[in-house]
Amino acid sequence: MSLFAAYTDSIQFNYRNNSPIEPIFHSHSRYEVYYFHSGSCNYLIGDKIYSLSPGDLILMNGMTLHCAKTDPCVDYIRSIVHYNPAALQPFLEPQHAVNILQPFEELGNYRISFRGSAKDEAEQMLQGMHSQYIRRDQIGYNRFLLAFVDFLYFIYEHCQTPLKDLVDLPSEKEKTVQRIISFIERNYTEDLHLEQLQQHLHLSKFYLSKMFKEITGVTIFDFLYQRRINQAKIQFILDPALSVTEVCFQVGFKHLAHFSRIFKKQVGLTPEQYKKSVRTPAH
Repeated sequence: MSLFAAYTDSIQFNYRNNSPIEPIFHSHSRYEVYYFHSGSCNYLIGDKIYSLSPGDLILMNGMTLHCAKTDPCVDYIRSIVHYNPAALQPFLEPQHAVNILQPFEELGNYRISFRGSAKDEAEQMLQGMHSQYIRRDQIGYNRFLLAFVDFLYFIYEHCQTPLKDLVDLPSEKEKTVQRIISFIERNYTEDLHLEQLQQHLHLSKFYLSKMFKEITGVTIFDFLYQRRINQAKIQFILDPALSVTEVCFQVGFKHLAHFSRIFKKQVGLTPEQYKKSVRTPAH
């Protein structure tokens, strides 16, 4: 394995990516720093919806389902760092070191809005990280790592002061979508129907379906299935003794064939293949 491949196994940095995306909910085990440069984007994390403005930065613990809903007619530019917190352990060991992971550990999924000089500084730091990341050599890696740690100190500093209210309040539609997601989060293991949402929110199921797709880019049932599959993956990791059938019913599916089909579509592996892959140590 090359040096670059070795260190990017712990930290991946994607600078000013403008590739179009599909609105797919996903999760991962790594921490994430997401910076929004430009475009039109509603970012969904769990039951929260953030309408982003340039200079917004989101901290994520990764495990919560998240998804970017963008306007395909507008260039969508973002910078993203995925990292294994263990890679930063040497920087946390000195006696008087600041715990730069604290915002990720205690705030969970959190948005900071950089404006003015703070926005300029954040973007200069990201550019500096990029210039070292693309060198792909030992010195470049060390300088990138130091620059990233400095960026985390910058983030930590801004998490210590109360944030100004720079963001518009969610619209009524966004509030309703948040309530739909919260309802699904509480009840995804049950046999859910649109009629239950209609009764819970006192709104037409047809209106709820149309509005959810408009705001998130996916249907209510797409989101429900993604939430169940995400939980199934967690179950396979946390309790390898569980059978595929047991996990299927635990996460809310009623038929094994349906569970297997949705799992394969979303993960790219059958439940049996995924279960085997997480039990097999990597070499």
